Amino acid sequence: MTSTIAHADRVCRRVNRRHGVTYYWAAQLLGAEQRRHVHALYALCRRADDIVDTLEPLEARRSALAAFRRDVARALTGVAVDDPVLTAAARTVDAYSLDTALFDRFFDAMLADLSTFEYQTWDDLLGYMDGSAAVVGEMVLPVLEPTDVDAAFEPARQLGLAFQLTNFLRDVDADLDLGRRYLPRDDLERFGVDLGRRVVDDAFVALMRFEIVRCRALYEGAETGLASLPTRSRRCVATALVAYREILDRIEAADYDVFSGRISVPTSRKLRIAAREYRRS
Repeated sequence: MTSTIAHADRVCRRVNRRHGVTYYWAAQLLGAEQRRHVHALYALCRRADDIVDTLEPLEARRSALAAFRRDVARALTGVAVDDPVLTAAARTVDAYSLDTALFDRFFDAMLADLSTFEYQTWDDLLGYMDGSAAVVGEMVLPVLEPTDVDAAFEPARQLGLAFQLTNFLRDVDADLDLGRRYLPRDDLERFGVDLGRRVVDDAFVALMRFEIVRCRALYEGAETGLASLPTRSRRCVATALVAYREILDRIEAADYDVFSGRISVPTSRKLRIAAREYRRS
C-alpha cells in the first residue's frame, strides 16, 4: 500500500507541475503532507477538465466524463481502483472528511461544458462557476487548515472565481476554438462586441476593462481570507493570488490583445513572487 500511495503521489505531482505551474510552485510553500493533498485534488480536476476540452466528438467526451465520474464515486466510497490519481484523491477525501457532494457539483459543471456554450448574464455564469471554480476553493480549504473556517470560506470561493475569470479573459481565443463564449452575452451586447470576429477594437477594449475590474474585485475579496490561514498556507495562497492576478496586468500591457498568443507569467517571475511571500511572512 505504501508503494502504491507513493506512486500515486508522484503521478499527481507530475500532473500539477506540467499543467498547473502557478499552483505547483505555490504549493511548494506548504508542508509535505499538504502538498500531496493539493496535488491530488489538482490532478483529479485536471483529468476531468482535459476530458471536456479535447477535440474529440462530443459523445465521446460525454462517455469519457461519465466513466470518470463513476470511477471517482467508487474511489471516494472506499472501492479500490486502478488509477493513481483516484487513489491519491480518495486518501485526501478521507484525511479531511471532505463532503463528496463537492465532487458532484464539480462534475455537474464539467457536464455543463458539453451542453452549454454561452451564458446570458453574470449571474448565469456565476451559477456555472460555482461548480467549476468556487467549489475547488471549498475542496482545498480544509487542506490549508484555516484558523477560522467561517472567515476563510467565502474568500476561498472568491479566489476560485477570480482564477477562473482570469482564465476566461486570457483564453477567449482558445475557448472560441472549442465553441465556447464564457463572457456574459449581456456584457457583449452592452459593449457591442462580437467575439467571433477576434478583433481588438475600442469596443473589445472597453469590454475587457470592465471584466478586469470585476475580476480584481474578486481577488480583493479573496485577500480578506489570508489572515485566517496559518503561515505556510498564507504563503501558498498569497503566491498563487499575486501570480495569477498579474496575468491581468499583462493583458493590459498587451493592449488587451488576447488573440495573438496566450498571456502568462514566466516561471522565473512566479518563483520571485514565492520568495517574496516567504520572506514577508
